Amino acid sequence: MHVPSAEAVELLSFDEALARSGQGDVYDREKWIYVPDFYTEYRYILGTRGRDPLICIGVNPSTAEPGNLDNTLKSVARIAAGNGFDSWIMFNVYAQRATRPDDMDRVRSEALHRENMRAFEYVLSQVGEGLRPAIWAAWGAVIEKRAYLPDCVRDMAEIGQQYGARWLCAGQRSVKGHPHHPLYLRKDEKVRPFDVEEYLKCL
Repeated sequence: MHVPSAEAVELLSFDEALARSGQGDVYDREKWIYVPDFYTEYRYILGTRGRDPLICIGVNPSTAEPGNLDNTLKSVARIAAGNGFDSWIMFNVYAQRATRPDDMDRVRSEALHRENMRAFEYVLSQVGEGLRPAIWAAWGAVIEKRAYLPDCVRDMAEIGQQYGARWLCAGQRSVKGHPHHPLYLRKDEKVRPFDVEEYLKCL
């Protein structure tokens, strides 16, 4: 379990964190992308490398690391492989690590959000030439936990438009239309189109 520290944490910009990542021998950097590549109060990116990743969007990062995936990430990897993607990326609406969403910042850190959006743009820019980024909305009803989270998704939708991204969901949506969380999905679950713009009108 990870409860965010009350102490101020030095925030590395995404570009700084990316430049430093993969320099040690803790994990195989040819297989994994992990930014920052050390355990801290936030995480921008965790995933595997490939030309055509399934980019899964949760609400906030867990304790997972390369080689130490939690059940959510194991499900993400299975769904990506089962839908023909060569890799997967776990991204989050808000980059603060907290096992319990109730422990997330009550007020959005503008610096953390800015760097997280920079990371999101980077992820989309790395998709192979001629391919449209595939973004899997998978945040569940937890999006309601903080008032600032829908605005974070709006920023992501805007960035996605710039890259011609296609939005997807999997499993049954909630009564309010929230996309299903990756846990408890069948191994053979297929992703399908998700109209993020229409969804955002209802948030």
